[in-house]
Amino acid sequence: QVQLAESGGGSVQAGGSLRLSCTASGYSYGRYCMGWFRQAPGKERAVVATSDSRGTTTYADSVKGRFTISKDNVKNTLYLQMNSLKPEDTAMYYCAADPTRAYCMGNLATLRYWGQGTQVTVSS
Repeated sequence: QVQLAESGGGSVQAGGSLRLSCTASGYSYGRYCMGWFRQAPGKERAVVATSDSRGTTTYADSVKGRFTISKDNVKNTLYLQMNSLKPEDTAMYYCAADPTRAYCMGNLATLRYWGQGTQVTVSS
């Protein structure tokens, strides 16, 4: 059974940093579409960053230059380094992966595997 487990969330003041981790069990990270998403109260889940089979990364405009997605295939872990955090970054953060999709295109809400989420709260 495939499971994704996020960690690293917490409360931080504006301008601070956090690093989220997403560890997979039941399958090995490889050259697939993986990503980080977030959902703030009253808002729809939105993509934050993705990484595909070519190593190409994409970022939401709101986090460009502040967040970095990376992965360690040996540790089977996906990371999201978040710097210069802002109160508007407050949300539940989810990781997702789909070994059947080499590229992160189309409707990313249909990625096969999702974690349970980790809360990030940024205070002003």
